[in-house]
Amino acid sequence: MTVSVMIVDDHPIWRDGVARDLAERGFDVRATAADGDSAVRIARAVRPDVVLMDLNLGETSGVVATRSITSELPDTRVLVLSASGEHHDVLEAVKAGASGYLVKSASVHELVDAVQRTAEGDPVFTAGLAGMVLGEYRRMADAPAGHEPPPQLTDRETEVLRLVAKGLTARQIADRLVISHRTVENHVQSTLRKLQLHNRVELARYAIEHGLDRDED
Repeated sequence: MTVSVMIVDDHPIWRDGVARDLAERGFDVRATAADGDSAVRIARAVRPDVVLMDLNLGETSGVVATRSITSELPDTRVLVLSASGEHHDVLEAVKAGASGYLVKSASVHELVDAVQRTAEGDPVFTAGLAGMVLGEYRRMADAPAGHEPPPQLTDRETEVLRLVAKGLTARQIADRLVISHRTVENHVQSTLRKLQLHNRVELARYAIEHGLDRDED
């Protein structure tokens, strides 16, 4: 299926260039927006699979827009595309509901791969940022190590959740457990519903807070 995309950036040359690059590679670029308020309004109308979101958008920041979009449109994922790789900016975006974070120095190939993987449900980060995010969640975790998830999760869902917490992608989990990629996605979506979470980044945070990223004895 063709992945639909919306691009939010206040620089028209950059915004149009990204839109052209993605359209040439088969993505359905449904809309663009230059500021946070219009991004939220347009996203409600076009409901893209992925929103590429800049953070520096003036009065309504990309973080605020991300929070609104992810809360109102649970089927739409936000991938931040920003010039900043600062610790604070990355964490604020993730806390607002972003599924991933890519810096603007990324190549077109990296961008295309990131958008595709985000649409598939994988958390995607520029090299080094994923470890920083997970490390921060570990520092924030206050639940005792080895805390078990709620009993409504099946054994397989818990097993998948442990691997999500370790940073594995859906395809890596499928290979590890010798099951299909679609089966992994079904388990992830079921777990998200049961735990009332929005995306795989929140799922990883939940798992880390419950000690599921640690190897069992």
